[in-house]
Amino acid sequence: MADKPTDQSPQGPTLKEQLWDPVAGFGVTFRTMFRKVVTEQYPKEKLPTAPRFHGRHQLNRWPDGLEKCVGCELCAWACPADAIYVEGAENIDGPVTGADGDAAESGRYSAGERYGRVYQINYLRCILCGLCIEACPTRALTMTNEYELADDSRASLIYEKSDLLAPLLPGMEQPPHAMLLGNDDDYYRGEFKEDRS
Repeated sequence: MADKPTDQSPQGPTLKEQLWDPVAGFGVTFRTMFRKVVTEQYPKEKLPTAPRFHGRHQLNRWPDGLEKCVGCELCAWACPADAIYVEGAENIDGPVTGADGDAAESGRYSAGERYGRVYQINYLRCILCGLCIEACPTRALTMTNEYELADDSRASLIYEKSDLLAPLLPGMEQPPHAMLLGNDDDYYRGEFKEDRS
């Protein structure tokens, strides 16, 4: 059997190799020591996200506080991960009596005939693709720039309607209430009455 040729000489590394290799290695180290640091110090320093970043979802409101969601369930149909669950219900304008004869809660939750009574997004399944946003006919669902969704409980990653609704701004009224800004067409066209009485 023939001996295989080796890269090293039988005497070992030369004096030049013994001296030059460590110097070359330290040269790389010294060159990188004085470069600008590109590491992000994440929890302490948060960089701003891009304006169209796909973060946590938000259910929007009209200027009077009514919800924009009409419970059509198109967002749930568009979701490829099956992460959205919506149950729609009818808006009731007049006084209503419940099954026991007592007055039940009445009023409008949205400007449409229906509203989303139950709305859930399961962030254990959501892939933040934004297809639900594109499917929404009333622009009720948008994505915020919030990206810190981690939690220590699986149950807390299923967001309910109350977690997703935009907060009430000054001048908004907590639903249910009557449409304060006009009729259905006014809401959908964005033509609101300025004086609310």
